[in-house]
Amino acid sequence: MSTTVSLLITYLKPQRGKAVVLAALVLTGIGLQLGAPRLMQALIDASRAGTEGEALTLLAAAFLAAVLAKQIVTPITTWISDSVGWSAMNALRADLTLHLLRLDLGFHNSKTPGELIERTDGDISTMANFFSQFVVRVAGNVLLMAGALIVLWLQDARLGAALTVFAAISLVALARLHRIGVPYFKAGRRAVAMTIAFIEERIAGTEDLRGNGGLPFTLGQMRTLTTADGNARRKANTVARVTQGSWELLLAGGLALAFTLGALFITAGTMTLGALYLVFAYTSLISANLMQITEQLDDFQRASANIERTAELLNTKSRIADGPRTLPAGALAVGFESVLFEYAGDTPVLRDVTFRLEAGRKLGLLGRTGSGKTTIARLLSRFYDPVAGRVTLGGMDLREAQVPSVRARVSVVTQEVQLFHGTVRDNLTFWDNAAQGGRIGDEQIRKALASLGLGAWLGRLSNGLDTAIAGSSSLSAGEAQLLALGRAFLQNPGLVILDEASARLDPTTERLIEVAIERLLAGRTAIIIAHRLSTAMKADDILVLERGQVVEHGPRLTLQHDPASRFAAMLRTGLIEEDEA
Repeated sequence: MSTTVSLLITYLKPQRGKAVVLAALVLTGIGLQLGAPRLMQALIDASRAGTEGEALTLLAAAFLAAVLAKQIVTPITTWISDSVGWSAMNALRADLTLHLLRLDLGFHNSKTPGELIERTDGDISTMANFFSQFVVRVAGNVLLMAGALIVLWLQDARLGAALTVFAAISLVALARLHRIGVPYFKAGRRAVAMTIAFIEERIAGTEDLRGNGGLPFTLGQMRTLTTADGNARRKANTVARVTQGSWELLLAGGLALAFTLGALFITAGTMTLGALYLVFAYTSLISANLMQITEQLDDFQRASANIERTAELLNTKSRIADGPRTLPAGALAVGFESVLFEYAGDTPVLRDVTFRLEAGRKLGLLGRTGSGKTTIARLLSRFYDPVAGRVTLGGMDLREAQVPSVRARVSVVTQEVQLFHGTVRDNLTFWDNAAQGGRIGDEQIRKALASLGLGAWLGRLSNGLDTAIAGSSSLSAGEAQLLALGRAFLQNPGLVILDEASARLDPTTERLIEVAIERLLAGRTAIIIAHRLSTAMKADDILVLERGQVVEHGPRLTLQHDPASRFAAMLRTGLIEEDEA
């Protein structure tokens, strides 16, 4: 409950103005609901007392006005309540999304995209439904019930005492039933998230599944997950139905108690017919409020479970701590000093890796798959920190650097380029452009592309920078690589890491990209992760990894002409010609 209240206060606080108006409307509605039965009581008693004419007309008009005003206030209250609730939850969704994007890569490797989508959208949507009605249908009804009990106490202390005991027992039962239901609803949301994560992952791998006969096994897994999902939901719904049934039985007992006492009092002559109507109206009002709270119990249970899950995510801390310093301008020297690294306690991926790359030089990084090449790139991008040793850029330990500074000064270009729905301009600048209110203007973009030799490519696009991109499949592999190089150039990094950026391209496009790469790397430090030795021939230095250890490091020309070096042995395999140097 404390987590619920804390989140409620945090995200409703910025909407204090609307909250004040909402509170005023809720109190007005409570006053109208309490006042209308009192007016009817006065009308009934006045009529039985023989009152005639204008007095009765005024009482009837006042009663009708109160009922009409209530009908006007209710939809306005609901509209403002929905606005407050959804605005608060949209702010929470934005904060949660930003928090997830800032978490370290290790966290994201342990979660599927489908699971995180469900938790940032499904969970928070359920919470929004609850928060948008909390004030109106829970807090407001509690206040209304309290007001009705006070009036009943003033009308007849015996009735007030009896119905107060009934309401107190009901509220205690509500709290206990709530605690019983939360674990079941939490398990239900977890099962939903796992199912969605499975579906998202399998849809992304449709081509491989169909091409390799994986559909029957996938359907079997899907059946297992959906069965578990259905069981979890059925348990949660059963708990909700039992809860509602218990409440209906309790409320029926409350109404029976009120009618019995009222009948006894009116028979004894201690209560007027108007007072009996008031007791009936207020007892019905209390019963209706408790019923509404009961109807909200499902949402409350789901919201509580979702709030706990959301709080868990918000309390998850990135293992990459922000440092106090910014990286220097210009080309950045790279240093690895006795670096040890492993993923989640597994076998070390890098062991005692030590090397230095001077600023402005290009390093060809070679090794078999799994030797640790990509891990070196991830450490330099500070997606991870080493378990032991130091990784330095520009002479600074990356643990001391601000994470945004690292991301701004290190650019990674891979074979797989992620494109986003938007324009070419948006995909080049990640929406940090003048058209989106950012810092990068169109002229700066055109100059950057021209300097990379990509001006002609831009001119061939149907709408230039305004050409729409509908995702990663909307451009060819070569065009996507050109965008990636343009992104890197606009970033103006001090270190560029190329992961065989031109390996899958046709010769014509590859030559265009090779020219762009040469211009991008001019005056910058570069690490070229080479899957083909021909790419490594563009490097100044060579580093060969094997099972996470440096087995050879030195100037390329020196190693190339040393018959005993591993690099020379690679060249002798015939994959490339030495005269390509």
